Amino acid sequence: MTLVVVLPLYSLGQDDGTVAPKYSNEFLQIGVGAQSLGLGNAMVAGVNDVTSTYWNPAGLTGVKNKLDVGLMHSEYFAGIAKYDYLGLAHSIDEKSTVGFAAIRFGVDDIPNTTQLINNEGNIDYDRITLFTAADYGFLFSYGREMPIEGLSVGGTVKIIHRRAGDFARSWGFGIDAGAQYQPDDNWRFGLMARDVTSTFNAWIYSLDSEMKEVFLETGNEIPENGLELTLPRLILAAQRKINTGWHDIYVTPEVNAVITTDGRRNTLVQTNFISIDPLMGISIGWRDIVEVRTGVNNFQYVKNFDDSENMVFQPNVGVGVTFKGVTLDYAFTNIGNQSEALFSHVISLKFGLNDD
Repeated sequence: MTLVVVLPLYSLGQDDGTVAPKYSNEFLQIGVGAQSLGLGNAMVAGVNDVTSTYWNPAGLTGVKNKLDVGLMHSEYFAGIAKYDYLGLAHSIDEKSTVGFAAIRFGVDDIPNTTQLINNEGNIDYDRITLFTAADYGFLFSYGREMPIEGLSVGGTVKIIHRRAGDFARSWGFGIDAGAQYQPDDNWRFGLMARDVTSTFNAWIYSLDSEMKEVFLETGNEIPENGLELTLPRLILAAQRKINTGWHDIYVTPEVNAVITTDGRRNTLVQTNFISIDPLMGISIGWRDIVEVRTGVNNFQYVKNFDDSENMVFQPNVGVGVTFKGVTLDYAFTNIGNQSEALFSHVISLKFGLNDD
């Protein structure tokens, strides 16, 4: 199979080159941490560790160490694409914490076959070069407990860099905002507003004359510099912790509702203006040492050959073990076309550091 260059091209936009495509910066919606992936990404209400920078910056107030560290690596599509995450969180004082996260989703060593045929019309494999297509996200967060008991708020500034070899690159900027409210020891509620002001990505294309000629000869549109917008999305969440009273075992279910504003999507609830995607997860834990998890997400309607439709969803399972401040999480989760049941093993690590 021959793999050629694929650059971001958008057909819907304004005269000034501004576009707001569906699934813009979608690599930032995958999730971080095997804990969350095992729960079907239902994390906005209950998250209270280093991954809060991504899931809900208000949860950073749960970090009490001088430094918390989170790491994750996973591979998609039989190892073709690699997804990496590094998170740091630092407790400033009893009420506030700062966090940082770096995310990379990339495909390396892609053959560029646009120059495969030389000027004489012959195939010359020496003309094949390799390039990398990668997306980077850098998140800077702050979370603080408010005077209202049980209420925490937080915000995240996102810097996004995306590039496809030397052919295309973009820099973007966006803001997230979140809140958590814990009225008692059992209930937690969360609110996460991603891309609240819309996230802006400015694309610049650098195509030489030979590549432009290949695009024209193959019937492809030559991309032009422009501005891409990622429209806001809202996540509402609720979690309840149930202490069974039996050998220190507890059960914690959580439900999230992801509300997107970029038009109709293939979700459980869909309109021409917004779409709603439910996420549900439940964990069973013992003394905050061992936790078993499961979750469902990615509800979609799939059309059959007879034009009938049926609903499918993505199942996930996971487990976490904490020992002396070090947490190792594992998730067995769907990563591809979920109707074909492609699964992946994901492992992540979290640990804290103190001065003493």
